[in-house]
Amino acid sequence: MSERESMEYDVVIVGAGPGGLSTAIRLKQLAANKNQELSVCVLEKGAEVGAHILSGAVMDPQALTELIPDWQERGAPLNVAVNQDQFLFLSETKAQSTPHWLLPDCFKNDGNYVVRLGEVTQWLAEQAEALEIDIFPGFAAAKVLYNDDGSVRGVQTGDMGVARDGSHKPDYQPGMDLLAKYTIFAEGSRGHLGRELIEKFQLDAGKNCQSYAIGIKEMWEVDPSQSQPGLVMHTSGWPLDADTYGGSFLYHLDNNIVVVGLVVGLDYANPWLSPFEEFQRYKTHPAIKPTFQGAKRIAYGARSLTAGGLLALPKFVFPGGAMVGCEAGFLNASRIKGSHAAIKSGMLAAEAAFAAIEAGRQHDELASYTHEFERSWLYTELNKARNFKQWFKKGRTVGALMTGVEQWLLKGKMPWSLAQHQADHNALQPAALCAPIEYPKPDGVLTFDRLSSVYLSNTNHEEDEPIHLTLKDPTVPVQVNLAQYAGPESRYCPAGVYEFIQDETGADQLQINAQNCVHCKTCDIKDPKQNIVWVTPQGGEGPVYTGM
Repeated sequence: MSERESMEYDVVIVGAGPGGLSTAIRLKQLAANKNQELSVCVLEKGAEVGAHILSGAVMDPQALTELIPDWQERGAPLNVAVNQDQFLFLSETKAQSTPHWLLPDCFKNDGNYVVRLGEVTQWLAEQAEALEIDIFPGFAAAKVLYNDDGSVRGVQTGDMGVARDGSHKPDYQPGMDLLAKYTIFAEGSRGHLGRELIEKFQLDAGKNCQSYAIGIKEMWEVDPSQSQPGLVMHTSGWPLDADTYGGSFLYHLDNNIVVVGLVVGLDYANPWLSPFEEFQRYKTHPAIKPTFQGAKRIAYGARSLTAGGLLALPKFVFPGGAMVGCEAGFLNASRIKGSHAAIKSGMLAAEAAFAAIEAGRQHDELASYTHEFERSWLYTELNKARNFKQWFKKGRTVGALMTGVEQWLLKGKMPWSLAQHQADHNALQPAALCAPIEYPKPDGVLTFDRLSSVYLSNTNHEEDEPIHLTLKDPTVPVQVNLAQYAGPESRYCPAGVYEFIQDETGADQLQINAQNCVHCKTCDIKDPKQNIVWVTPQGGEGPVYTGM
C-alpha cells in the first residue's frame, strides 16, 4: 500500500478560478517587490484550468487593471467591449424595453467587456506560471487538514483508483497532503470545503441566510446576420412567475458567437418547477427566438451562484486561512458580475497573507483581510446593492420597484438593511399545494433535453468509483421527497442525475446517475431536507467547458 506523501508551501490555494489565481499572482508580485522567495501552489479539480469555469460573462476590468495594469499589452482575452445595453420585461408574447436613461447604474455596462471567462482564467494561469507558481490541475482538494489547536493546516487531495465498493483498483494512488502557513479557499459557489469551514467556525453567525441561484447557459454559433458583437441583453419576467426570482442574459461575442442563459433563484416555492425546462421555454419567446434562426448550439453548462450579497457574506477569515471570490459570496447580484470581485478579494487576501508571513506568523487569523475589504471599493459597491436579493424575496413587482428606488433614485444609499432568515431549501412547498407545470417537448432545434445538453458539456466520470452525490439517509428521497414534494431532485437538477424508478417489486427508488453531474451544486443547496451532500469525485472529472 502506498504511503501518503506531503508537500509544504507558504500558501496553498484551492481552486484555479479568477479568485484563486489572482491570489497566487498577487502573492508572487509582493514577494518579487521585496526580493523574497515565497512558495505558492494552486490546486484545480478540473482536468485543466478553466474546465469547470462557467459564467455569463460581462467583466468589469477594474480589478484586473489593479492586478495586471498592462493586461491589454499582454493579450488578455477581453476583446469585445460592450457597446449596447438592453433590458426587457417579458410577458408570454410581448417585450417591453426599458429606456437607457431609466436603467440603474448597476444594469449599465459602459467600459465592460463580454468575455469567455474560461479563456480569461486560462490566461491568468499563464501569468501565474510565468511567476513560477505551481498549478496542479486534475487534483481535487477532498479534505481540510487541521492542526491540534483547530487551525487549518492545509488540504488533502482525493485518492485515485478507488472502486465503487471502496476497494482499491490496481492503479490506486493515495491523495497527497498539501500543508501551508495559510490556505486560501477559492472553490467557487457552494464549495464543499467552504461549506465545512463555515459550519466548523460558525462563520455565518449573525448574518443573513445565504441565498443561491442556478445559472443555465448555452453557447451558439449564429447566422452572421444575427450577430451584434458587444450587445448585452437582460430580461425579467416570463417564463418565470411573479414570485420566482430570476432573469435571463443574452450576450453577443465576436466570431458570430452568442451566449444565452437563465438564472433562477433557488428560493422558488413550487416543486414542479424545472429551471432547465424554464430556460428551454425562454428561448421560444418572440423577442428571443429570431437570434437562433439557422444557428447551431455548441456548448452547454450549469452552475450555482452565491447571491445573498453583503448581508449574507460570512466571516471569510479563520485560523489558518481565508475564503475568496464566490466561495465566500462576493458576487454582486445586482450587477450580475462576480469575476471582478473574485479578483479583488483574492488580491486583498494575498496582501494579508504576505504581510503575515513576512512578520513570521502562520496558522492565525488574517484580520487585515477583513479590515482592508471594508475600506475597499468592493465593499462600497456591495454595500450599495446589499438589499437587492431581499427585495426580490417579496416578489418581482416589489423587487423591481424597490431596486429602481434604491439603485436609481437613492444611488444605493438606502438608510436601512433588510433581514433574510429563510434558507432556500426551506422555501419549497409540498407538491399538493402547488400547481403542476406542463413543459412542452423539446424540438431538438431550439429546445433540447437534458442528456443531449450534458453531452455538450463534455462531462465524464468513471462508472466504477464511489458516487460523489452522497445521501445522509437513503430513505429520505422516497419517503419524504417523493411523497411530499413529488421528487423535486428530478426537476431541479439540470443534468438528469436524479431519476425515480421502480425496482423489480414495483417499489419506488431513487437512481443517481452520477456520471452526468456537471458539478453545479444545485442538489446540495435545494434538497428540501439537506440530505444530499456533494463531495469531490476523482480529480480531473466532471465537465470540460470549452471557453465558457
